[in-house]
Formats: sequence, structure tokens, C-alpha cells
Amino acid sequence: MTDRNFPFLIVGLGNPGPKYSGTRHNIGFEVVDELAAAASPMPAGFSVHKRSNAEIAETRLGDTKVVLAKPRTFMNLSGGPVKALADFFKVPVAQLIVIHDDLDLDFGAVKLRPGGGDRGHNGLRSTTKSLGTRDYLRLSVGIGRPPGRMDPASFVLRPFTRAEQADVPIIRADAADAVLAALR
Repeated sequence: MTDRNFPFLIVGLGNPGPKYSGTRHNIGFEVVDELAAAASPMPAGFSVHKRSNAEIAETRLGDTKVVLAKPRTFMNLSGGPVKALADFFKVPVAQLIVIHDDLDLDFGAVKLRPGGGDRGHNGLRSTTKSLGTRDYLRLSVGIGRPPGRMDPASFVLRPFTRAEQADVPIIRADAADAVLAALR
């Protein structure tokens, strides 16, 4: 059950800094940027929220008040900023959407699911531990499996291939559409 007196908190998971820009692990940041561009009445700009160590944009998506966020911590420590933002904005856990990369989904697949386990994702593990609950929405964005015997940790920190890069804008738009549908 949602409470329209409080905003939705939409958090994209990723790693900070230009070194990680465009990597598979940062697709959550890219989807949040896509949502910021779709904000009304004009695109939303991000600023640093010092209490949470995250970049945020307070805006509207359609008729819904939202806080878009990108933690400034590394993926494995995402939970601290997510919890701090949820507490600061008094966001009920039912109004939290966490967007993350998913190795177990085919490249380009998008799946919204309520609650559940972290399925080996350290950003989700940190978020669940900090919140003390699994009962938040997760938007999984498929990044595919590593080729051959490549270490998954190395794979997620690599940029998309040249062929995949052509599809990334479509994937970002599909993921943003899934968030907008969830808000409706």
C-alpha cells in the first residue's frame, strides 16, 4: 500500500567516478539519469545530499513525487545511503525501488519484482542489511553472463561491447518505462 503523502525513492545502484561510467555495473545509474530526463515539468538536475552521501533529484514523474538517487559509495556499501535517504524523506519501504544490474537475466531484459533475496548481488545485500527488510521493489536490468570462464566481478566492471552499446539507450528507456508503470 502506498502513501501519496510521501515520495517514492528510486535508487540506481552503481559505482562512483568516471572510471566506472558506462560499465555494466552502472546501468542503475543510467536508468535513474533516464528518469531524470523524463521528469516533469522539466528535466531534473542532481545535487549532493550530504546526509546520505548520494546525488539526488527531487522531482515528479507524472503525478508522483519522487526522489531519484545515485549513492556516491561503491556498490557494496549502497545500503547506507539508501537507508539514510529513506529515513530523511520518510519513505515507506513499499515506496522504494532499487534499480540494479543482473547477471542472471539476458542482456536487455528488464524485470520488476517485489522483495526476495539478493541473488548474489552485493548492492542488494547491503541495501537489505541496512534496511532490515527485503520488502522493497527491485528493477533488475539484464547485463548477460560473462563469456567463457571470465570472472563475473571483472565482467560487471567492463563497459558494454560496441555492439551492445547500440542497444543500451533502448534498455535504459525500457527500464525507465517499467518504473513509470510501477508508479501508476
